[in-house]
Amino acid sequence: METDDSPIAEALDEKPEEGSPGRAMRVAAALKAKGGDEFAKPGNIIEIKFVKGESLSLTASRLLALMILTAGGDAWEDRPHRIRKADIRRGHKGNERISDMLQELHRTLFAVDDKSWRGKKATLLFSLISRSKEETDEDGGETGWIEWEFTPDARKLIQASETYAVLNRQAVLGFRSNYALKLYELGALRLHRRQATWRGDMQALRAALGIPPDVYTDFAQLRRKVLEKAKSEIDQLAHFRVEWREIRQGRTVTELEFRFEPKGAPEVLETVDELDRHSAGRQARRTGSVETVTAGQGAIAATPGAAPAIKQSESVFPSSGSIRFGHADLLEVARKYGGGWDVDLIASGFREHMGNRLEKLRGAKLIAAWKGFCEGWVNRRGRP
Repeated sequence: METDDSPIAEALDEKPEEGSPGRAMRVAAALKAKGGDEFAKPGNIIEIKFVKGESLSLTASRLLALMILTAGGDAWEDRPHRIRKADIRRGHKGNERISDMLQELHRTLFAVDDKSWRGKKATLLFSLISRSKEETDEDGGETGWIEWEFTPDARKLIQASETYAVLNRQAVLGFRSNYALKLYELGALRLHRRQATWRGDMQALRAALGIPPDVYTDFAQLRRKVLEKAKSEIDQLAHFRVEWREIRQGRTVTELEFRFEPKGAPEVLETVDELDRHSAGRQARRTGSVETVTAGQGAIAATPGAAPAIKQSESVFPSSGSIRFGHADLLEVARKYGGGWDVDLIASGFREHMGNRLEKLRGAKLIAAWKGFCEGWVNRRGRP
């Protein structure tokens, strides 16, 4: 098995000192230092449950994701974090919605299993945000900022998290269904586990996705309004696909099992193209009711203040020979996502799989397709 010397692997191999953060924060720090659209969200935060009858709106969920992205590997520390309003608005002229989102984050309660002072099973209720400040000076314009602090309970969960999901900023901001965004996070969290699945009864599903108890009480309606819509968005915007199996007792659906599978190289290229397009017409493209827009047209403008994208090599994938020398970006991807398989063996399979299309791949698209193929290789074959 090869040694992975990528920045993320180095962060994971690092032996933490007592009181230092877990794997999630070490990966978050490595991804932030690396730049680009990928960031890590702690598994402990993804898997916390909403208090019955409560959930975050889509806009508040996005704001929370941007907060975690901005805080990076420092999210567990007892200190304030800051983000520019311009990075949140994404084209909205006013700031009134930012105030609404902040207030929603303050008042929404989450629940985790805990122990009481007597050692008995207990449920801990808490908020994620303890305090925040929003600049209200109208002269601030594009330079306006917000400042916030995570609650002690949230920081404790973040610090202790050994699991994490690597999310894509553009995908997070592209979802139009809050349920799709939650399922995307759950899928990204489980994608590289031995069993890339999530299973739960209807109560667990509602708690995980934040579906109110009095909404979509008929499963056929829940399937149509929540599951099918979430699947179509994830299949279009995520680096993986999702399927589910309905487990019944008689005619009643009692449990659901979701399966998450990495996309192959051609599908990853389609996803990269879609994320680069304007969101207008995305639903129509998803349903196939309009012609596909040429890649690059209507590209989303870069979010002000966003981390710069990684500069990728513009060379083509080598048509033969080893990728160990002179192809550091390709080698890093293979070592990180190839599950310990020989990198040149995977490269040979990639050449065969892509055929003539390989010559047309450059830069970010090449890296995305190569990453997707490496993930799919491990998913199909397991680890050596």
